Amino acid sequence: MRLPDLLRFSALGLLRRPVRTVLTALGLAVALGSMLLFLSLGEGLRGVFQSELGTVGPDLQVASTRAGETLLPHMDLNPAVVDELRRLSPRLGIEDVIPVAATIRQSLDPAQSAVFYGLPAASGIGAMFTGVKVARGRLLGPGDTGKDVAVLGARAAQNLGLGLGDTLELTRRGKARVIGILQPASALTDTFTFLPLEAVQHAFGADNRLSLVALRLKNPANADRVAATLAREPQVGGLGLEISTRADVAGNLGKLLSSADLLSVCLSAIALLVGGLAVVNTVLMGVYERTREFGTLRAIGARPAFVRWLVLSETVLLSGLGGVVGLALAELGVWGINIYTQDLAGFDGALLTPRLIVVGLGVALAVGVLAGLWPARAAGQLTVVDALGRH
Repeated sequence: MRLPDLLRFSALGLLRRPVRTVLTALGLAVALGSMLLFLSLGEGLRGVFQSELGTVGPDLQVASTRAGETLLPHMDLNPAVVDELRRLSPRLGIEDVIPVAATIRQSLDPAQSAVFYGLPAASGIGAMFTGVKVARGRLLGPGDTGKDVAVLGARAAQNLGLGLGDTLELTRRGKARVIGILQPASALTDTFTFLPLEAVQHAFGADNRLSLVALRLKNPANADRVAATLAREPQVGGLGLEISTRADVAGNLGKLLSSADLLSVCLSAIALLVGGLAVVNTVLMGVYERTREFGTLRAIGARPAFVRWLVLSETVLLSGLGGVVGLALAELGVWGINIYTQDLAGFDGALLTPRLIVVGLGVALAVGVLAGLWPARAAGQLTVVDALGRH
C-alpha cells in the first residue's frame, strides 16, 4: 500500500477517537512547548549578551570571581589591588584603571528591581560603556566625586518613575538626587543606575570594598598577554583574583546559559516521558478496541507488517500533531515574554530560532516512533483467529 493511503487510514483511525486523540496530543504539546520555551529563553539571552558585550569599554576585569559566573560580583575586593594595578600600568600598557562597586536591588516587582553601578565620577560612564549620551540633565563629572547623585538609564527611570531632581532611595542609609537620564541605547545602560563610587559604597555599607576593577589597554590586542602576566603577579593573581578578558566573559556566560539549557532539557524530559506514555496508552487502547478490524484486514490478505506500519504511522501522526501544537504554544509564550521584557528592559528575552523549531519537530517525531514500537508490535502479533474471536 502506498504511503498516502497508509497515512489516510491512520488519520481515520485517530478521528474515530477525537476526544482521546486531542487530549493526548495536547498533553504532548504542552510538554514540548515548555521545553522549547525554556530553550528559547537561553537563545534570547545569548543574543542580548553577544550584542551588548560590544558596548562594554574595558578590555580586562579583575574580580574575586570569574567574569560571567555571576551577574555582578559581590563587593568584597580589597581596594589595595587598585594601587597595585596602577603601579603595573606603565609596564603592561594599561591606559586606565577603573574601580567599580556595583550591586543589585531585588524586588518582588521586577520593575522595581535596580542595578546600582558605582564608578569614579572623574572617569565618567563612558569609561565603562561606549555610546552613552544624555537625554535630560547631565552625565557624571569630576565635580560629583563623593556626592549622592545619580544618572539613570532610560528604562530604569521609567520603571522607577523618577525624573530630574527627584530623590532615588538606595537604602535606609543612602539616597541620591537624579541629575541625568540617558538616551535609550542598550539593554545594559538602559536598565542601570550610575552613581559615584563612594555613594554606592556608603549606601550599601561596603566601606572601600569593590566589586571589580576594569582595565583599558593601550592596545586591546594584548589582552591575553596582559591577563597572563597579571595572573603571575603576587599581589593580583597570587591573591586568587580572576583576570578575565572580553572573550572570557563571553565564554563563561555561554557556559552558564548552556548549563541552564541542560537543566531545562532534563526537566522537560520528564514531561516528555509522561507525554510519550500517554501516546503509548492511547494507541494500545486503540489496538485493543480494533482487534476485530485488524483481524478482518488479516483475513482479506493484509500482512502483519502492514498492521504494524498502520499503528506506527498513527503514533507518528499523533506526535506530529502534538509537535505542531507545541510549536504554536511556544511561539505564543515567546511573544508574551518579549512583550514583557521589551516593556521592562527594552530587549527580547526569548528567541525561537529555526534550530529550535527543527529540534522540536524532531523530538516530537522521535517520541512518536518510540511510543509506537510496542503497540505496533502487539498489533502485528495478532492472529486472524484471535482477532476475530474477541468480542
